[in-house]
Amino acid sequence: MPVTALVGYAVFFMLAFGLRAVVHYRRTGTTGYVGFAADPFSVEWCAGVLFAAAVVGSGLAPVAELVGLVAPWTGPATTIGNGVGIALTIVGIVGTLWSQLAMGTSWRVGVDHGARTELVSRGPFRFVRNPIFTWMTFASAGLVLLTPNMIAIGAFVALLIALELQVRLVEEPYLLRTHGESYRRYAAATGRFLPGIGRLG
Repeated sequence: MPVTALVGYAVFFMLAFGLRAVVHYRRTGTTGYVGFAADPFSVEWCAGVLFAAAVVGSGLAPVAELVGLVAPWTGPATTIGNGVGIALTIVGIVGTLWSQLAMGTSWRVGVDHGARTELVSRGPFRFVRNPIFTWMTFASAGLVLLTPNMIAIGAFVALLIALELQVRLVEEPYLLRTHGESYRRYAAATGRFLPGIGRLG
């Protein structure tokens, strides 16, 4: 279902990146896009490149399938896979928007190492420390099921690696430096991407 996947991708991109940036700009005067202004080939730079590749690849996968550049996988579970894919995509989009809303003016894409934002622990952040990334992964998995080709799989793998690098080696050290014991207590009680899993000791 590449057309459905393309529509889902467009909706996700416009809402999670476009609309969110507009709302943030009206509230703060900035778009919230800090970017990945790190030294080339540093961990932060690699995470940013992989994240960008994942975003581009997720949109390219259904287009490539529609024009015949890649072939989809087929099998008896296709109908079930499509249904699960649609559900995951919708849930992922809604969850991402909910998590972004909970962040308020602390929402950023990238890390501004010189800024001190609020430590958010409300809404979905009560259960996991990185709910935006969790829901984004759900949506991405849904798109893979809708267009199960090698480009979609590659984009999904790139996203998983990017998020692990960004969270473990960039964001968590930044939050520990910025919020100290408050973040340490929060991280000790709350999972990284899933409830109860990845708590900091």
